[in-house]
Amino acid sequence: MTSQPPSSPQQPEQPAEAVPTCYRHPDKETWVRCQRCERPICPDCMRDASVGFQCPECVAEGNRGIRQAKSAFGGSVVRAPIVTYAILVINVLVFGAQYLFGGRVTGELEMFPLRVAALDEYYRLITAAFVHGGIFHILFNCWALYVVGPYLERSFGHGRYLALYVISALGGSTLSLWVDPLNQTTVGASGAVFGLFGAMFVVGRKLNMDVRGIAALIAINLVITFVVSGISWTGHVGGLITGSVLAGALAYAPKSNRALWQVLAIVGALAMLAVLVMVRASAIIASVS
Repeated sequence: MTSQPPSSPQQPEQPAEAVPTCYRHPDKETWVRCQRCERPICPDCMRDASVGFQCPECVAEGNRGIRQAKSAFGGSVVRAPIVTYAILVINVLVFGAQYLFGGRVTGELEMFPLRVAALDEYYRLITAAFVHGGIFHILFNCWALYVVGPYLERSFGHGRYLALYVISALGGSTLSLWVDPLNQTTVGASGAVFGLFGAMFVVGRKLNMDVRGIAALIAINLVITFVVSGISWTGHVGGLITGSVLAGALAYAPKSNRALWQVLAIVGALAMLAVLVMVRASAIIASVS
C-alpha cells in the first residue's frame, strides 16, 4: 500500500466584488467616481472637469466661488432679449383680438379715468399699454420697442428692464388719471416707449456716450405729441418722466449693495405711483358723489 499525502483543507470561495451604484441613482451600476468626492456617478450625473468627471454637487460647489458675469448695471447677462420679444408678441396678440372682436376688447382694456376711480378698475392703468388705436399706432410703438428695447434689456438685465417698462407705462397712465378729462379714453404703449427713450438718454450719459441722437428723437416726438391732435400728451410725458427717473436710480445706484438699492428704487417708484393713484381716485369719487 502506498501512502497518500494528507489532503489540504478546502479554501472558501472569495465573494465577488460588489459593483458600486450611483449615489444619486442606486439602480444604476458604475465604476466611475467623482474626482473630488470619489462618490460613484452614473453617466447621467457625470460632469466634465479638467481631469475626469465630477458629480453635480461638486460642480455646484466649485461654481460658488466663480464670479458670475453681470450686465452693465448689475443684472444677469442677457443672451437674447426675451422680455422685449414677449412684449411685442403680447401687443400683436391684443391687436389681433381688437381686430377680431372690435370695441369689446378695447373698451375693457383702455385707460378710462372715471371707471378706474369709480369702479376700482385699476388694471386699466397697465392694460392700456397693450391696446392700440390703429395699424400705424402699433407699428410705430413696436418698431420703437424693437429698436431700443434689446439694448436696454442687455444693459439692465431681464428683471430690471421689465420693471422699467411696466413702471413707465404706469407713470403715463397715472398722469392721464390726474390731468385728462374723466371720460377721455387713451390707449397705446407710447408711455412705456417714451420711458425707454428717457432711459436710453440716461444710460448714454452714464456711459459717456453721444446722446444727441436720442435727445433729438425725444424732442421730435414731443413736438409731434403737442402739435398733432388726438395724441395723449399726458401718457407720453408721464412715461418719459417716470422712465428717466427710474433709469437714473438704477444706473447710478451705488456699486456697494447695488442690487438692494435698485430693488428699493423699483419698490419706491411703485409705491409713489400707488399713492398718486389712490389720492387722485379718492378726489374723483368725491367730485362725482
